[in-house]
Amino acid sequence: MIAQAEIRIATRGRGTYDFTHDVQEAVRASGVRTGLCHLFIRHTSASMMLCENADPAVRRDLETFMARQVPDGDPAFTHTAEGPDDMSAHVRSILTQSDLNLPVRDGRCALGTWQGVYLWEHRTAPHERCVIVTVQGE
Repeated sequence: MIAQAEIRIATRGRGTYDFTHDVQEAVRASGVRTGLCHLFIRHTSASMMLCENADPAVRRDLETFMARQVPDGDPAFTHTAEGPDDMSAHVRSILTQSDLNLPVRDGRCALGTWQGVYLWEHRTAPHERCVIVTVQGE
């Protein structure tokens, strides 16, 4: 069995957005009990991550790390059509993940106790992001 759905996430700008519940709901609705859930984000300036879900300091620290590695407005970047965060957002998305594969067990993603699925918005302005969810199995 294969099922596919879209999850739309409205962001308020740069940061992380937990959408674990939406993924679990898409898996439940698929009817698949055992298999794989594939997530794909349809954007080049946002990404996804499987991350610690208990302490928000982890996600803040990741943002601090990324800001040091890929600063907005870096004079080395020539692609600035949409502002100083344009190219840095693209680099950030390339260094992170545009897709995730999660095991499905008993009709839900078999995540660890402290794991959550997050969209990581790399632009400073709000955006609406789309994630394609494909669930396959039996």
